[in-house]
Amino acid sequence: MLCVKSCTPLFFKIFLFFFKILFSDFFDLLYIWTQCKGFATIIDMKKTLLAPSLLSSDFSALGAAVAEIEKRGGKIVHIDVMDGSFVPNITIGQPVVASLRRHSELPFDVHLMVLHPESQIDSFVEAGADMITFHYEACVHHHRVVQQIHAAGKKAGISIVPSTPVSVLKELLPFVDLVLVMTVNPGFGGQVLIPECLTKVRELDDIRKKMGYNYLISVDGGINESTFRDAVDAGSDILVSGSAFFSGRLDGESLEKI
Repeated sequence: MLCVKSCTPLFFKIFLFFFKILFSDFFDLLYIWTQCKGFATIIDMKKTLLAPSLLSSDFSALGAAVAEIEKRGGKIVHIDVMDGSFVPNITIGQPVVASLRRHSELPFDVHLMVLHPESQIDSFVEAGADMITFHYEACVHHHRVVQQIHAAGKKAGISIVPSTPVSVLKELLPFVDLVLVMTVNPGFGGQVLIPECLTKVRELDDIRKKMGYNYLISVDGGINESTFRDAVDAGSDILVSGSAFFSGRLDGESLEKI
């Protein structure tokens, strides 16, 4: 029994190594869905994934936008939900997410840029969200919100705006599945990346390695053909891109080349 216990992890690593080579694209998606404690830590060959944001798409043709994401190598559909209070604009609600869910099997990451996100989680879960990312700055009981998302069987993400330091997340990092670093001030598409924010990505990557945590690191804001390599080099797992993707300047093939 002792031999079996000691040898099994090595065998599993070897199996995953060859599986990754043979089924690269499939495994990228499998990584997202199986991001859980003890499993993700042994996968060190994953690629950086592209998550196009519908915020920069044509809102009169959102179904076509989702199809374009699939066609051009997007691995996650990033859906920005704005309430007009936490950020200036108002965007997509639950009925739209539910309608889009019928058009794609890609994971939906619903990014709640809203005050009191706990009041919106259940309805977005019902609408078809696979991940729900909320803002540290938008509520008080962060751990409770993470528990609420997990209780619904979904992945939980926490996001911070450019003025919020990584240090505030110390007590949450063991529990979240994703940390979204905003590299622009949220609320508008097409902004210029704030390069100093990439320091947070490096810090989060260092903490993850040191503590053995399993969260993914996502970067959102100003990701384009000129900046995406810097975000990857900093330690990002997921790149959210809106304007650059839908204008044709960045796609999944761009990330494949690095």
